[in-house]
Amino acid sequence: QAQQPVQDVEAIRASAAAFVRERLRPVGDSVVHADAGALDPRLRLAACSHPIKPFSPSGEVRATPRATIGVRCDAPAWSVYVPVTVESELQVLVTTRALPRNAAVTAQDVELQRRRVPGAASGYLASVDQLAGRHLRNAAAPGTALDVDLLSTDVLIRRGQRVTVIATAGSLEVRAQGEAVADATPDGRVRVLNLNSRRIVEGQVESRDSVRISL
Repeated sequence: QAQQPVQDVEAIRASAAAFVRERLRPVGDSVVHADAGALDPRLRLAACSHPIKPFSPSGEVRATPRATIGVRCDAPAWSVYVPVTVESELQVLVTTRALPRNAAVTAQDVELQRRRVPGAASGYLASVDQLAGRHLRNAAAPGTALDVDLLSTDVLIRRGQRVTVIATAGSLEVRAQGEAVADATPDGRVRVLNLNSRRIVEGQVESRDSVRISL
């Protein structure tokens, strides 16, 4: 009796990796790499009589370092799930020396290198201009590729700080003294206690000591 043809496992892996690369668009001059993981060597699937079809179980391919891609056959009917590792090759800011937690990162602390990093390129910093108004969440060793998750936005106004409240209505502008009731980041919104009326108002952070509200 002739042995039943078996589906080529490498074709399944290649199909899953190609599916990821096709759906994750590179950012700028970055290159997306998708490498399919090994499948169980005991896997024996009947050869598919039609082209195999890769798919995403969640409905979309997310730019995470690891993805699971399904590959199915319509005749005979079977499906298998393939682990795929996703990386991006891109220009990224890399620390040139050890930096402590909460340090403000400057142009002197980084250099631009082409690196292969986990996941998508969109979260990584490629310009020193992106460092403005940010500091490190944790200490960073030399050679660390900087992404948005490693940095926090600086607090510009702190809770309890005295600020000038600038209220505008058309061409009319009124100023009053206030006290911030919460921390605020640059270009963020903050609630302020008006020290004259004792009312709490909310406005847009304008500078380190002023908040603007519209009447």
